[in-house]
Amino acid sequence: MELLRTPDERFVNLPGYNFAPHYVEINHQGVSIRVHYVDEGPHTAAPVLMLHGEPSWCYLYRKMIPIITAAGHRALAPDLPGFGRSDKPLRREDYTYQFHVDVMTAFIEMLDLKNITLVGQDWGGLIGLRIAAEHPERFARIVVANTGLPTGDQPMTEGFMRWREYSQKVENFHAGGIVKGGCVNDLPLEVISAYNAPFPDDSYKAGARQFPMLVPISPDDPASEPNRRAWEDLRRWDKPFLTAFSDSDAVTRGGERVFQKLVPGAQGQPHVTITGAGHFLQEDKGEELAQVVADFIAHTS
Repeated sequence: MELLRTPDERFVNLPGYNFAPHYVEINHQGVSIRVHYVDEGPHTAAPVLMLHGEPSWCYLYRKMIPIITAAGHRALAPDLPGFGRSDKPLRREDYTYQFHVDVMTAFIEMLDLKNITLVGQDWGGLIGLRIAAEHPERFARIVVANTGLPTGDQPMTEGFMRWREYSQKVENFHAGGIVKGGCVNDLPLEVISAYNAPFPDDSYKAGARQFPMLVPISPDDPASEPNRRAWEDLRRWDKPFLTAFSDSDAVTRGGERVFQKLVPGAQGQPHVTITGAGHFLQEDKGEELAQVVADFIAHTS
């Protein structure tokens, strides 16, 4: 596996983002992969693990981190391999759903995180829910936002299928523009540039290009059976489980109802709909989502 590493100078003076970088080296099948993460707040506090999706990076959580730490929690936001300041496999075929589950599981184990509150949006949910289902002893509660855990047994939304096609056909895969298009609010040019920062040129975008193709859309997808097993575990999940979807996301619209119906821990919880927010609700209404998370922890501790 050949890896690329975005130069550090790409991440200098990004608006609203002044967090110190932290790194761990994760060995995956004999290859050492450097994974970047933000780690703020007291290390003695229980961690709030915030996982981003596609094609964003932990910059997406910059509005939420101060609110989470102000509530007394440890805020952790890693960059998935292929994104942010983490190493980026060069070849698209190196990116698999299982690869990211394995790397993020190793990340949690290396930091020995326990009593985790998971916040998962987009691919952060697809990956995080798998890990929580497979390692429930490390997790205290879950918050899902504009995400799902597809098995390919049910059709995906029309919004997702349009995005999947666009992602493969568009000549200039403009990460910042894609994030902007997934928001209700207009984004300043410097924020759009911050989402482009991890990708100096197209050679760094293999993961961003490949991720939409890794979502299981047919029952025989390589990830379908592991996701079915995860759903079996989630159907027995009785720890607190909250949905915090937005009101303006064509990709995941209605997905919260599946969790509310099937996950025992979701029963009787104060599920919320974040109004005035698109797919990237952390960008549109990050402060509001962070307060929802902090209140949920307080309510269920």
